Amino acid sequence: MTEDALMVLDETKEGMQNAIVFLEKELQKLRAGKASPDMLDGVKIDYYGALSPIHQVANVNTPDPKQIIVQPWDKNMLSIIEKAIMAANLGFNPVNNGEVLRILVPPLTEERRRDIVKKARQEAEQAKVSIRSVRKSAMDMAKDLKNEGLPEDDAKKLEDKIQEFTNEFSKKVDAILDTKEKDIMTV
Repeated sequence: MTEDALMVLDETKEGMQNAIVFLEKELQKLRAGKASPDMLDGVKIDYYGALSPIHQVANVNTPDPKQIIVQPWDKNMLSIIEKAIMAANLGFNPVNNGEVLRILVPPLTEERRRDIVKKARQEAEQAKVSIRSVRKSAMDMAKDLKNEGLPEDDAKKLEDKIQEFTNEFSKKVDAILDTKEKDIMTV
């Protein structure tokens, strides 16, 4: 295979790997019954005029599977962080004791678990759409290389390899989703 063809394969693999990484990050945000600092990833704090992620203005940890502790570096930020968590509509009710925010993570109901699984499936489908998009771009590049003089045998090998990557990464998405669904539905 030519250098250009190998470059197309590298870009294809990297693009599909990025879709997997993004899926894993999105699924970490979905609650599976256990408390996790990642649950607060989407919360942004108005930190002296700049919107900052909660992890940049406070220490967020989980002393046990049922609670999250948010300890701001600046005590004056406690009420602002508390309001931001409430505004994020995550279903949490932080308790402010003047030092830290204590968030008790309520157990998930069966209905809520099903909703979260549905959201996980949507994220997985989005990852597959991204993978197919990368595949389409790679196939277009393979066609362009063929038009520029890439031998037909090499073009066919390149297209086969691109399809192989697509199948491999689609299976990875399914495996990640299966694991997450089991995690969510386990009481």
